[in-house]
Amino acid sequence: MTNILLTGSSRGIGAAIFSQLAARGAQIVGHGSVPHDAITVGADLADASAPKKLWDEALRRSGGSIDVLINNAGLFEASALDQADNAWLADWDKTLQINLTASAQLSRLAVRHWQERGCAGRIVHIASRAGHRGDSPAHWHYAAAKGGMLAMHKTIARAYAKDNILSFAITPGFTDTAMAGDYLSSRGGPGLLADIPLGRVATPDEIATIATFCALDAPPSLTGATLDANGASYVR
Repeated sequence: MTNILLTGSSRGIGAAIFSQLAARGAQIVGHGSVPHDAITVGADLADASAPKKLWDEALRRSGGSIDVLINNAGLFEASALDQADNAWLADWDKTLQINLTASAQLSRLAVRHWQERGCAGRIVHIASRAGHRGDSPAHWHYAAAKGGMLAMHKTIARAYAKDNILSFAITPGFTDTAMAGDYLSSRGGPGLLADIPLGRVATPDEIATIATFCALDAPPSLTGATLDANGASYVR
């Protein structure tokens, strides 16, 4: 049985990933900012001490072994460029901590866990199209965090493939989740679809299908790959 730690599992893409992994028989430790059921560990990733506590609890619940880490938890909040300096910096720090630093902390713990055990492992990073093409003027911090996640993912893949520690990244465009809903409305709603050749945004289940493939099925030679899922709105 594959033991998986999935952050941000309580809604949207994370909930869809959880459902698909469970259907495949994986043993999943979920995560949310607060616990809401017996299979979800509550941890506020804005707190720098939280990732280590989350990892330790996930290890305990998994019997001392985790095979796959999925970095899915994220924060998407606007930060006005013309607000007070301290407010803008506070927004920046919070978004970077949740979207990048916490993922780095968990990834480090995972890599060290697999190295110490001499076993294979996989990390799946849910990044964003914004990491390639940037985002709105109110989302510098989000784009920077996702770009950093992609650089981290590539570094992990190159550094540890020799140990059969594999890294995959997924870069969704707009996805039909509560996280993106307010943004879609603020940016014109249906008018945004003109920029998506597919004619619609992605569904959480589509992103979950890719994440499940990376977690359980992707061949080792795919390590280091970034899989775009944006309806051809950004083609590299």
